[in-house]
Amino acid sequence: MEKQHNRGQDGAGVAAVKLNVEPGHPFLQRIRSNANQPIADIFSKIFAELKELEKYQPDISKHPGLMKGHISYLGELLLGHLRYGTQGKNNVEFCHPFIKRHTVPTRNLALAGNFNLVNTDELFALINVDPGEFQKQSDLAAMMEVIHHFLVQADENSPGNLDLADVLRKSISLFDGGFTVGGVLGNGDSFVFRDAHGIRPAYYFVNDEIVVSASERSAIRTVFNVGENEVKELMPGMGLIIKAGGEVSVEKLLETKERRACSFERIYFSRGSDEKIYQERTALGYNLSEQILDAINSDLKNTIFSFIPNTAEVAFYGLWKGMDDYLKNVKIQRILSWGKDFTEEKLSEMINRKIRVVKIAFIDVKMRTFITEDVSRNEMVQHVYDVTYGTVRKGEDTLVVIDDSIVRGTTLKESIVRMLARLEPKKIIVLSSAPQIRYPDCYGIDMSKLGDFIAFKAVISLIKETGKENCLDELYEKCKELQRTGQLHTENVVQQVYKFFTTEQISQKIAQLITPPEVKIPVQVIYQTIESLHRACPTNTGDWYFTGKYPTAGGNKVVNKAFINFMEGKNVRGY
Repeated sequence: MEKQHNRGQDGAGVAAVKLNVEPGHPFLQRIRSNANQPIADIFSKIFAELKELEKYQPDISKHPGLMKGHISYLGELLLGHLRYGTQGKNNVEFCHPFIKRHTVPTRNLALAGNFNLVNTDELFALINVDPGEFQKQSDLAAMMEVIHHFLVQADENSPGNLDLADVLRKSISLFDGGFTVGGVLGNGDSFVFRDAHGIRPAYYFVNDEIVVSASERSAIRTVFNVGENEVKELMPGMGLIIKAGGEVSVEKLLETKERRACSFERIYFSRGSDEKIYQERTALGYNLSEQILDAINSDLKNTIFSFIPNTAEVAFYGLWKGMDDYLKNVKIQRILSWGKDFTEEKLSEMINRKIRVVKIAFIDVKMRTFITEDVSRNEMVQHVYDVTYGTVRKGEDTLVVIDDSIVRGTTLKESIVRMLARLEPKKIIVLSSAPQIRYPDCYGIDMSKLGDFIAFKAVISLIKETGKENCLDELYEKCKELQRTGQLHTENVVQQVYKFFTTEQISQKIAQLITPPEVKIPVQVIYQTIESLHRACPTNTGDWYFTGKYPTAGGNKVVNKAFINFMEGKNVRGY
């Protein structure tokens, strides 16, 4: 869990199942926390039991059987989860794992996952469950009810001979969304399953002693010290089934569909310590080289390069290499053009030219503002960054900083641009290693309010400035008609909003929007292109954030509903 801390800071949870427990003794335990340091909070409470026991029996750790009887979370099956909340509040009740208890061990279920579903209302209706107020707000509650429904049904029909793969096939065929989910049963069986498009990541490792699964390959490799090829990817539509007796199988649960693995995982969300992700992020930075050289008129002598935030560091190395490759070629051509007409001093000056690189921004608060809950984000971003003074020649140097992505633009406007402007550069250029984020996500990285996106704000501003407001009303009426006829899922109407303007025009408007009114230094924003994104990340082709091409029909429904919410002034999720 600690090695995947990047995946969530707003809460955490652990469930444990003990095998072969005497009747009447607890076999399923669950603990959750939404404290400031939830992982530390959880494990301090878990280990408090051990410390208490050691007071009376110091060598208790030498007797695992005795420990198992006295320590709640010492079990053979462990399920951990880290939560981030980009929408709404972070009540502890929303932290995974969720549990369903029953007097029959097989019918006890703990569930946690990396996902969003867009058809929760339909799921509750299918199994004839009238959800409470809390359940209506939770995708996992809907998923839990469906799986538990088929679990109980299967156990009733065949007690003691549960076909877990069949239970999962019946359940997950009903889910519309992107998901990687893990679960444990009270009888000791457990599972992990992945959606048919492979939208959310999933990896696993098996040896004679353990079976482990996680969202990131590098986390498994680091914790268990194993090679890359020993950690397998759980492929789309497949399920990892582990029986209580230790039998492990990988089962086909869904018909595999076109792979649409999330590219945002590679750009931003996953840890950069995975070697393939490292290579891809480096390529994302390198691919921006041509655009930035054009923007600075190839004037490397008067340009400083840096990065913000820390998650953009790897892409920065790629950009640095791109600039260095260009400079090396310039050196070669210049030296060749001299023939024999050069001095040692002249040659030395040319050879020693370097790309000017500075650690320009420092994060004072070790938090990622993108995955901070709504109510805290705006206050926090104003205090996150500080800059390195004395690095920029005032009025002479262009300052180029690369960011991994620009989602809302809040951090740039409220903190970064304002702080960089204090250095008084000639110009500030902000690079994004991701393309313009134009559309909501509903498959795990929960961004479903159109009005939050700086790209959408920019295009709306342009529409108003050019007197095209009527088109918004027409698209709104189209969405409402689709909603009335139950066809909201059939097309992405919002794509038409962006057709009036070029990517460059939208980028120029974004630059205006992220520039605080008191800053008079020119600011330019340059984005990755869709084409170069796919060149850098060839196996993660899920690009709906940027293109609006959703892998499931539910995505179209979400984006259209988000547009309706925007037009009606409702600051709520699109699903």
